[in-house]
Amino acid sequence: MSTDQASIRELSRQGQLIAKPQDLLKEPYVLEFLGLEEKVSYSESDLEAAIVDHVERFLLELGKGFLFEARQKRFTFDEEHFFVDLVLYNRLLHCYVLVDLKIGKLTHQDLGQMQMYVNYFDRFMKTEAEQSTIGIILCKSNNEALVEITLPKDANIHAREYQLYLPSKDELQQKLKEWSASQTTDNS
Repeated sequence: MSTDQASIRELSRQGQLIAKPQDLLKEPYVLEFLGLEEKVSYSESDLEAAIVDHVERFLLELGKGFLFEARQKRFTFDEEHFFVDLVLYNRLLHCYVLVDLKIGKLTHQDLGQMQMYVNYFDRFMKTEAEQSTIGIILCKSNNEALVEITLPKDANIHAREYQLYLPSKDELQQKLKEWSASQTTDNS
């Protein structure tokens, strides 16, 4: 039904195009395959262990071009040790992708910590041929306003929500009603 059928055919042949970090990010990430129960309390290390146990499915959930490099990657700066939860590499973007896992609400401290991790990798780990490091904070609850006020506009750090299970049919219907109402309001 598109008026530009040639472009649609080209897109179907190429698949998802990855040219910039935003092209590979989505929200929410659905981590149902981890098998963690929504109501039971779990720690960040439980979440990390489940992801590593299911690393292939996790990389598929993230999208195209991801490679797993390390878990709890330690680096030392100014005689202090720091640990990045997951270090990935995206071969399509030619850059490191650092993932920090948070089981709760995003805080400005989480953003500052990730900014330090990204700065370290950009200054001491990446080569000149590689692109800038991307930081992803995977959290249970994101706060876009906090991200906007905390980080500079050009920061290569992104906070994204995850959920352990797909929404129920009732929840999906409610979201559809909310979306429809907002579209009606926007068009008025």
